[in-house]
Parts: sequence; C-alpha cells; structure tokens
Amino acid sequence: MHAITIPQPGGPEALVWAEVPDPVAAEGEVLVEVTAGAVNRADVLQRQGFYDPPPGASRYPGLECSGRIIALGQGVSGWSVGDEVCALLAGGGYAERVAVPAGQLLPVPAGVDLVTAAALPEVVCTVWSNVFMGPGKHLRAGETLLVHGGSSGIGTMAIQLAKAIGAEVAVTAGGPQKLARCAELGADVLIDYREQDFVAEVRGATGGAGADVILDIIGAKYLARNVDALARDGRLAVIGLQGGVKAELNLGALLSKRASISATSLRARPPGEKAAIVAAVREHVWPLIGDGRVRPVVHATYPMSGAAEAHRVMESSAHVGKLLLTR
Repeated sequence: MHAITIPQPGGPEALVWAEVPDPVAAEGEVLVEVTAGAVNRADVLQRQGFYDPPPGASRYPGLECSGRIIALGQGVSGWSVGDEVCALLAGGGYAERVAVPAGQLLPVPAGVDLVTAAALPEVVCTVWSNVFMGPGKHLRAGETLLVHGGSSGIGTMAIQLAKAIGAEVAVTAGGPQKLARCAELGADVLIDYREQDFVAEVRGATGGAGADVILDIIGAKYLARNVDALARDGRLAVIGLQGGVKAELNLGALLSKRASISATSLRARPPGEKAAIVAAVREHVWPLIGDGRVRPVVHATYPMSGAAEAHRVMESSAHVGKLLLTR
C-alpha cells in the first residue's frame, strides 16, 4: 500500500507519499480501507519532529479516518467486512489502509457521507471527553463555555455540542470573518483576540460571573488570564500548547474560585480509555448528528498524496473547521 511517510522532520515538503508494507489486523483489531483522513495540529507537530506516536502505534501521521472494513482480526464481534466506519487512531490515517482497535470504531452517522465522516472522530472525542465527561467536568445547560480557537475543527464542534445541551458559548477567533462563522454555528459571545480582551468580554457577557468551563488550545500564554476568566467552581481544560508550556500560576486565585485545571492528551490514552470515550460519543453525540443538530464543518479537501498543501493551510490558520485528505 501507499502512505504518507516522514523520512526526515521538517516543513510540509517532508511529507512523502511512498510505498510501505501493508498493515495486518491483530487480535481485537479490524483492517480499514481508508476513504479519507483528516489533518490535525498533532500531525503538524509530528512532521516537525516534536510529537512521536505512542509505542506500538503506526509511524505514519493521521489521528482519524473513514473507510470500509476489509478484514477482521481474531476476537472481533459486532462488525462485518464491508461496514462503513470512521475511526479514532493513534496514527496511520494518512494511508491506504490502517489497522484499528475495534473499540475505536464508529459507524458513519446518519446524514453524513463517508468522506465527511473522517472529520468527526478526533474532534468529537476530544471535545466530549474534556467538556462533557468525568466527575466535575460536565458542562450543564445554562452554563457558559469559553472556546479558544472557535473557528478550528475543535472549536466548531465544541460550539455545536454546547448549544445542543443548552449552554451559552463564548469564542475567541482572529477576525470578523471567522467570528461570523462561529456565530452561524450558534456562538453567543464573539471575541476577536487580536482586538479585544477575552477576560473583560466574558465577564461583561456574564454579569461579572465568568465562564463555567474553558476549552483551551493555547496553554501557557493564556493560563493566568484563563483563571481570571473562570467563574466560581469553574473548570479549565487545556488540550493544546500553541502558546507555550511553562507559566506561573496564582494558586490563590484558583483557590478563591474553587476552580480546577485539567490537561489531557487523547492520542496517548490506553485503548480501554479510548474505547470508553468512543462508546460515550456513539451514545450521546451520534444521535445529535443524526438529527442534524450537530454537523461536521469541512473547510477543504485535498488528495492524500498532496497532504503537504493541507499542512500549509493548517499552519496558516486560514481555515474554518476541518481539512480532509482523500484517496
């Protein structure tokens, strides 16, 4: 088969479409013939040499895909050859075939075509596990969610899921065009991070209370301001480090608000944890997609052999929603 390889870390030109050995479905896995994959920031970091796959994972980039099952490993039940699926991966989505633990498969949801389904697994599992799952993390109706990077793949999904459960949504994004797209998806408070102070804007929109939950892709650069923007009993979920990895934290401010901070990475979680997240997504999110209340947002589609161009767009941050790669 062919896959995108990275012979040497570097810029987008480091991505090479090459012939590689075929994967084999191990016990508890299925083999998927890939129809489409999606581009994530993690893929860019891997290409640059900063984010190696976890032990045992495919060395090829790609954290999600869609396609058809072409083989079942020993012990797999509930799936059949020919089923159309999308999948959460630890790697290998930029390829013609990929082996996937059966617990990380999802059926293509009603109303979504097979190519577009590749835009769903990583963003939905990330948002659901960080905003809606776990003790003390669950966003509730009537609460306010602040999403940094509201026009990203993560952001466009977070807006829709939060609105679907009855929450208010504030977003940061760069410029009026991206904010307008966020508004179309249901965002209530639109903050241009280039021109406005998100702490002041969120406080103003909530009568001084602040955000109950913040979903953050920036990290260190926003840490202190995120704590300032939190409401009492607020929850900050850090899922990205685009603004650095080290920052000082005023624990007194955290204590006074009885607030909490979590930082998670989906890719390195063990298969059992991923399977639990995927099962929760299938139960709670797939019906919302099926009835049209939540939809994947796709900016553009590129041939998989031309993944370099998709990476250039990702790094430019000129997109809204997801970038897809097709066979």
